Amino acid sequence: MKMQYWLMKSEPFVYSFDQLLKDKRTAWDGVRNYQAANNMKAMEIGDHAFFYHSNEGKEIVGIIEIIKKAYPDPSDERGKFVMVDVKPVTRLATSVTLAAMKATKSLETMTLFKQGRLSVTPVTAQEWKIICTMGGVKK
Repeated sequence: MKMQYWLMKSEPFVYSFDQLLKDKRTAWDGVRNYQAANNMKAMEIGDHAFFYHSNEGKEIVGIIEIIKKAYPDPSDERGKFVMVDVKPVTRLATSVTLAAMKATKSLETMTLFKQGRLSVTPVTAQEWKIICTMGGVKK
């Protein structure tokens, strides 16, 4: 199966990439949007995602790997939403800001821009390569 790429947002004051580096793995929970949850249900073990700091920073700071497929989120009392487990892969050498991505013509169709409020979005293989290059990561 071909690797899929994603972007997952977290507010750094709630859960930061630095905290994930300390924890070594975490359950990505609390998603309460159906489209974002469907994106999580489509994730496979081994897929990679950008870790995006939302609200503060508005930048991609790291790469994470999906290590457990979607399963029920126990914090969802209605039982409709899921979570996945992730682990850190690497910190970007240079954070890639939202402004820098928006200024890059080859990224203009990113789902991140079309559905800015969505906390989990797909990233194409081409977008992945461009952002990794911008962030100083060889992929």
